[in-house]
Amino acid sequence: MIPTPYLLFLGDAPDQLAAKVAQGIKDWRPENAVGQFRLPGCGADVGLDDLTLEDAKAAGAQTLVIGVANRGGVISQAWKDVLIQALQMGFDIASGLHNLLRNENDLVAAARVAGRTLHDVRIPSVAYPIANGVKRTGKRCLAVGTDCSVGKMYTGLAMDAEMRERGMKSTFRPTGQTGILITGGGVPLDAVIADFMAGAVEYLTPDNDADHWDHIEGQGSLFHASYSGVTLALIHGGQPDAIVLAHEPTRTHMRGLPDYQLPALESLRDAALLMAHVVNPACRVVGVSVNTQHLTEEEASACLAEIETRMGMPTVDPFRHGAARLVDALEAV
Repeated sequence: MIPTPYLLFLGDAPDQLAAKVAQGIKDWRPENAVGQFRLPGCGADVGLDDLTLEDAKAAGAQTLVIGVANRGGVISQAWKDVLIQALQMGFDIASGLHNLLRNENDLVAAARVAGRTLHDVRIPSVAYPIANGVKRTGKRCLAVGTDCSVGKMYTGLAMDAEMRERGMKSTFRPTGQTGILITGGGVPLDAVIADFMAGAVEYLTPDNDADHWDHIEGQGSLFHASYSGVTLALIHGGQPDAIVLAHEPTRTHMRGLPDYQLPALESLRDAALLMAHVVNPACRVVGVSVNTQHLTEEEASACLAEIETRMGMPTVDPFRHGAARLVDALEAV
């Protein structure tokens, strides 16, 4: 287990979305976050106190968590200067980047001298099987997005929390570094060898009670040229009984791909169902989750109403307004 609480390292994140790991921990496990550490020029702020390493240590922080998910997972020299100092001061370091801490010789040496631990979250710890497509007991819900980083994890966490409050049987199943850091377990799916990704999702969501729901953390997008493969593995390995469409309405293009536009929700619905029906012909799209963080309350209400009228299904921002209507839709499945 990674020692808590955390100091969230935002580094020199260029924008708010790049700090989604830190933001997710702050929003869903605030008791585990004592503050944030930002380098000069950082363009992100998760709303915590800016602390020095000394301040964070005095506040009880045990682990410095790299809260940035940058393209390529690069650990820069500017970051290393802070990370090495943190190790020397008695912090563990945790990271979900593809660029592993354990592969950085200077970090390994500093950790060894200081007697601290480097926690690489994005390393599969199980020899996952190849998917067999056998139907499992229990029920599963998957959020699929028009793009990356549109709120798929938040949707699953919010629905899981709502169901637990109602006394329903529910488990959130993390598939990425942020979800793993929030819950303490899961499958780092995009670090699994491609042939075993769907099998890893089957492993993550085993047989369960007939009235139990697994909320599988979504990843990527079927329409994203870089990350569509992980989404398809989630659909085929998850065999979802229900799909929630996830969307961020202010995007002007796919994340990291300025030449690609976001698909229409109708296109996402049709593509997701086509793929889901391969493994579960009974799968249904039950609602739309819209990330309205960049909209005013009035703008958000208008956006949600327009999409709900157009799509003919419950449309909410589950983090802003609650996931009750999405859970109501699940109860009808």
